[in-house]
Amino acid sequence: MRISLLDRARTRVGEPDAETITATVDRAVRAEQLGFSRFWTAEHHAVPGIAISAPSLLLAAVGARTQRIRLGTGGIMVPNHRPLVIAEQALLLEALAPGRIDLGLGGSLGFTAPVRQALGRTVLRDGEYAAEVAEVRDYLHGRAGLTARPRTAAPPMFLLAIKDGLSLAARLGLPAVVGGPLLGNTAALGRYFADFRPSDTAPEPYLIASVEVSVADDAGRARELLLPEAWAHADSRDVGEFRPLQPLEEVRELLAKASPKKAAAVRSFTASAVTGTPEQVAGQLERLLERTGAAEIMPSVSAYDRADVAAADDFLASLID
Repeated sequence: MRISLLDRARTRVGEPDAETITATVDRAVRAEQLGFSRFWTAEHHAVPGIAISAPSLLLAAVGARTQRIRLGTGGIMVPNHRPLVIAEQALLLEALAPGRIDLGLGGSLGFTAPVRQALGRTVLRDGEYAAEVAEVRDYLHGRAGLTARPRTAAPPMFLLAIKDGLSLAARLGLPAVVGGPLLGNTAALGRYFADFRPSDTAPEPYLIASVEVSVADDAGRARELLLPEAWAHADSRDVGEFRPLQPLEEVRELLAKASPKKAAAVRSFTASAVTGTPEQVAGQLERLLERTGAAEIMPSVSAYDRADVAAADDFLASLID
């Protein structure tokens, strides 16, 4: 099984953001030692629960402490940047870590209206995202009116399956990363493979399945470890922001007093994740690959206690071919 890691630098209540970033870099170093294929980081702005706003800067730090593992942006949100700047940052990372950079791109706007206003993009019109993705690729490959520097090999591009990303990936001949409800949309996944147009950089379709994973010796314990993340997602609908992870004991107390609607949202999030004992999780991941046609799994592990995250990493590494 080909497995990579997605780390969103989830913050914890009472923990300085700098400590979160340090932990993310340390996890990347350990991921290389464990044999993972890739280590990707995401982009979020002004979100209390996530410490990464500039994945390219973070990956430069990770690259300086690793030698083999591929490093990727999962992803850079194209609406927040000019295509030239995205290409320049990707090429600089490639120059610093030759042959190890993946440029994952997404089309999401900021999480809230104030964030979107601060970033200078409040609306994404039809066709804009596709045009800007194509422009990034032209800069990477030296086909634009300006020469993006440093001139070096172009890192491979991946599209996150948001903002029509899956059909756009097929049209542009790019690998795609799929997560959330779309993993269950067999029709959309099938169209990606059927409609894929081979490109110079990707002669065949390539799909990565991204899923939340929680594993423990007991299936009930595995579901419990996911509760802080599930609560943060459910709570964000009420408070309008994605908050740091809270200790499991606090979440249990909050759930006991939660409205039926919020409790249902927590259960829904947990049900959508891959959870259970090592044997159960291994089986679920195998079936996910078979059902989606994905070639690779990219789990996100968000337990409150980082020792539980490390234990999950150890288990996932044991599944690597």
